[in-house]
Amino acid sequence: MLSYDVVIIGGGLAGMRAAIEAAKYARVALLSKVYPTRSHSGAAQGGLNVVINENDSWQSHMFDTVKGSDYLADQDAVETFCKEAPQAMYDLDHMGLIFDRTEDGHLDQKFTGGATFPRNCFGGDLSGHKILHTLYEQLLKSNVTIHNEFTVIKVLTEEKAFQGLMVYDLKHGQIEVVRAKAALMATGGYGQVFLRTTNDAINTGDGMALALRAGASLQDMEFVQFHPTTLFGSNLLVSETLRGDGGWLLNSDGERFMSRYVPTKMELSPRDIVSRCIQSEIREGRGIDGEDYVHLDVAHLHQSGTFDIMKRFPQVSVIAEKFAGIDISKQRLPVQPAQHYSMGGIMANVDGETGIKGFFAAGECACVSIHGANRLGGNSLIDALVFGKRTGISIGQYAAENTMPTLNNEQQQQERQRIASIMDRSGQESTPHIRKELQTLMSADVGIYRDEESLSNALSTIRQLKRKLPNVGIKDKSQVFNTDLLGYLELEYLVELSEIITLGALKRRESRGSHFRKDYPERHDEEWLKHTLVSLQKDGELMIDHKPVSITDLTPAERTY
Repeated sequence: MLSYDVVIIGGGLAGMRAAIEAAKYARVALLSKVYPTRSHSGAAQGGLNVVINENDSWQSHMFDTVKGSDYLADQDAVETFCKEAPQAMYDLDHMGLIFDRTEDGHLDQKFTGGATFPRNCFGGDLSGHKILHTLYEQLLKSNVTIHNEFTVIKVLTEEKAFQGLMVYDLKHGQIEVVRAKAALMATGGYGQVFLRTTNDAINTGDGMALALRAGASLQDMEFVQFHPTTLFGSNLLVSETLRGDGGWLLNSDGERFMSRYVPTKMELSPRDIVSRCIQSEIREGRGIDGEDYVHLDVAHLHQSGTFDIMKRFPQVSVIAEKFAGIDISKQRLPVQPAQHYSMGGIMANVDGETGIKGFFAAGECACVSIHGANRLGGNSLIDALVFGKRTGISIGQYAAENTMPTLNNEQQQQERQRIASIMDRSGQESTPHIRKELQTLMSADVGIYRDEESLSNALSTIRQLKRKLPNVGIKDKSQVFNTDLLGYLELEYLVELSEIITLGALKRRESRGSHFRKDYPERHDEEWLKHTLVSLQKDGELMIDHKPVSITDLTPAERTY
C-alpha cells in the first residue's frame, strides 16, 4: 500500500500545475498513465488567451468566452478565469518558457476564432509541448513523487467521501492500493469515443467514467467540440492559429466559402460554426475532388512575404510534409473537421471541488463550465493552468487540514474479484472490433449534425454493444504490461461515456454551440438555458437532472458574428 497526503491522477498540464502548487502544503504523488511528457497536452499547437495589452480588458475576454459558449458558460466562473489568466501565463514566463515576441521584445499576440482582440500568446505552434516540458522541469525540482504507467481502476469512496485509489501498475503487473487524504482527477478527454479525432490513443475518458462510478456527476456531456481543420487522412491537428494569421479556407471552386456564412468573421468564426460550414460544403458536393475535405491555404502568406511559414508554424510544416507530402509554403493543405475537445466533464467548481469530499477535478476531464456549449480556441491550455493552479492550492490546503481516512477493505476485495473475473474470460467478442464499431457509430450518428433518428439509433446500438462487453475475451493472461486488459477497461469507459453523450444529445431538443440538431435548429433559452447533469444510480441506471446557468452581467442574446 502506498500512502500520500494528495494524489494527482494525470500528468498533463492541469495535473502537473496542480501538483506543483499542492506540494507546497502536503506530500504529493502524481500518477500518470504514460510518461508525463507523453501526455496529450503536448499535442496542443495553439496558445493562451490572456489580457496583457492595455487596449484589451478581462471584460472583453469574458464577453467573447460567454458569447462563444452560446451563453451556457457560468459567468461567475468565466470572470474568475479571465481575471486570473494573465498571472497563470506570467507564471510560465517566469519559469523560463520561451514565448514568441515582437521585435521590440514584447510578448507577441494573435487572433483566434471568436475573439474581438488579438490576445493569444504562443510559442510558435508548439505551445502545448513547450508548456508541458516547462512544467515537468518544475515538477522534477519539487518533492512530488511520480509514478509512471500507473492506471487508476477504481476510486474508493464511502458516503460521498474520498478514501483512496486502486491502480494497475503496468510495469510490475500488480494492483496497488493508494491511500490519501485527497485526490485530483486530471485525466483529460475522451476523444477515442470517435473515429475521427485529434486525440491520442490514451484519451479514453478514464477519469470521467471513474468519477461517475464513484458518485460524482457529469455535466454537459452532449457538447462535443469538432476542430474544423485536421489533416485529411490522419486527423492530426492543424492549428487554428494558421487562420489567425490569415489562412484561407477554400472549396472545390477555389471560393473562400466562409464569406457566404459569416462574412464579418470569415475563417475566424468560432470552431463550432466553421466546422458546420466545412461539413455543409462537403455534404453539398463542394469538397475537393469529391472527397471529404476542403483546402486550407497559407502559401499566399509565405509568398507575399508576410511570414516565413516554416518558422512560424514548424510543427504543422513537419506534419504536412511527413503525413501528406505537402510543402505548406507552396501547396494547400487538405483539412476536415474531427472531434477535438470535451466541453463537458466532471461537475466541479472553480476550486475543483466535485461534491465528493476530498475528491477534486481540473482540466479537460472537469466541467467548471467556462466553455459552455463551445470552447474558443486559445482557452483550453490557459483553462488547465488557471484551474490546475487554483485546484492545487485548494487540495493542498484541504490535505493540510484533514486526517487520513480509513479504507474500506470490502470495496478493495470486490474490485480485485472484478479484475480477476475479467482476466478469466474466454469469450469470442473482441475489444478492437467493438471499439471500432462504437467509434464509427459515434462519428456517423452523434457528430457535427444530429437528429432524433440518428441519435435514437446510436443509443440503441450503444446499449447493444454494452451487452456484449461480458463476452469479450482476454487472451493475454500475463500480469506485466497487459495491454489486453487495459484495452478492455478503456472500452468500458468509452461505451459508458458514449451512452451519456448520446442520451444528453437526444434529450436536448435545441441547437446550441457544438450541439446542432437538424430537427431543432434554433436555440431555446426558455426551456434549455440549463446544464445537463448525469449521475449513476445504485441499480446501474443513469439519472438525468438539470441545474441553472449562472448569469451575472451578460444577458443571453442572439449569437451573431
